[in-house]
Amino acid sequence: MKSKKNICVIGSGFSGISSATYLADKGHNVYVLEKNSKLGGRARQFISKEFTFDMGPSWYWMPDVFEKYFSDFDKEIKDYLTLKRLDPSYKVFFQDESIDIPANYEDLKDLFESIEEGSGEKLDLFLSQAEKKYKVGIQNLVYKPGLSIKEFIDKETLKGVLKLDIFKSMHSHIRKYFKNEKIIKLLEFPILFLGATPKNTPALYSLMNYADIKLGTWFPDGGMYKIVEAMVKLAEEKGVKFYTSEEVKKFSYSKKEISHVITSKKTYDTDYVICSGDYHHFDQNILEEKYRNYSSSYWDKRILAPSSLLFYIGLDKKLKNVSHHCLFFDKDFEKHAEEIYSTPRWPSEPLFYASFTSKTDTSVAPKNHENMFLLIPIAPDLEDNRIIRERYFELIISRLEKLTNQNIKDHIIYKKSYGIRDFKKDYHSFKGNAYGLANTLFQTAIYKPSIRNKKLKNLYFCGQLTVPGPGVPPSLISGNVVANELIRNID
Repeated sequence: MKSKKNICVIGSGFSGISSATYLADKGHNVYVLEKNSKLGGRARQFISKEFTFDMGPSWYWMPDVFEKYFSDFDKEIKDYLTLKRLDPSYKVFFQDESIDIPANYEDLKDLFESIEEGSGEKLDLFLSQAEKKYKVGIQNLVYKPGLSIKEFIDKETLKGVLKLDIFKSMHSHIRKYFKNEKIIKLLEFPILFLGATPKNTPALYSLMNYADIKLGTWFPDGGMYKIVEAMVKLAEEKGVKFYTSEEVKKFSYSKKEISHVITSKKTYDTDYVICSGDYHHFDQNILEEKYRNYSSSYWDKRILAPSSLLFYIGLDKKLKNVSHHCLFFDKDFEKHAEEIYSTPRWPSEPLFYASFTSKTDTSVAPKNHENMFLLIPIAPDLEDNRIIRERYFELIISRLEKLTNQNIKDHIIYKKSYGIRDFKKDYHSFKGNAYGLANTLFQTAIYKPSIRNKKLKNLYFCGQLTVPGPGVPPSLISGNVVANELIRNID
């Protein structure tokens, strides 16, 4: 390695902490500047009235990615986290019944078979193909920086890509195997958060079904924020310094490089900058116009994944008929997807998701109480105000009471909402999105916003608006990818 470099990472979300740790591990002086008062980006946590709430990510999928992350530093994840595999993985509510999705694969096959004759064997075939996509994707695609098509022109990658079904849609791919609408909804549900209707999402993303069904749904004791705490601890062991409540306001430049990062509090010298905050915000609002990677029209043409309307609820009783994760598919899936992606507007009859972490972890709520997290996927950049939020809360809480057959509203002792305007205020989120760019074919790999600034030699980007995409595991990977690219440039 050449001389130590001062490297500034902007943002302490998963991608930011990840990139900082990889760079510090190579001996560089790395500091992380966080706009908010608490580390973690969208995965922050808050505590109120003895209820503990994870503010953002709530699903622990793709455990192999987390294991690789810690093993890259000769650590084991068990040194930092206590994980439990959830069983059932989640519960799904349809109009006429609710179904627990078992963690055991043979039990799941039996469930499928009870819904549609022959679907157990078809699930074997479907997941066999999905596993191949997952392995090709992890081994040959997602750890690449997406800077040139040449990255993908090697024998193994090309051979793998032919198996990925990138030109088929999830809609047609799933229906090739299954006819029953309930099974189809179960397999399409991850797509709702990927940023396009199943008809516009490549069949490549059946790899998410493999992650869901075969790799399982897990939960760390204490909540998802424990992942942030684990990563911060590891980063600090490597020498990373963290500074909170330091919003980056501007840069100073010298010879086509950023020389200083100026925050709301002070000015920092830097040799390199990695921006893991909102890419659009830094590209359009912080950089001088002559140094921007993209035009405003470029950004306006991007297809975004959804935003969300969230509710954090504390209840003074334990609930029945619910699991840790609950999906509510009692309304029309395709209609809601259309109202997110095709004709963006507030949904008329939204699907929604509920999490009750106190079902798994008693530390997150007072004794005999329940914490409840509600999420409605919505189109980004909608009008967002208290009246609209309250209307949707009343709508879904009434459905929740009816579907679970119990009174909930009268037992609410804490309530907080979070929506588009909060995503914009807290994270400068582009159009208030919650999940980054949609994973459409022409927003994948080399078609995503570049991890390198084309006009400044020392500015890089990571996070959910660039490779490989949205989600917690992809964010860990994004930090790894950008750190490797920067290290190559230094060395």
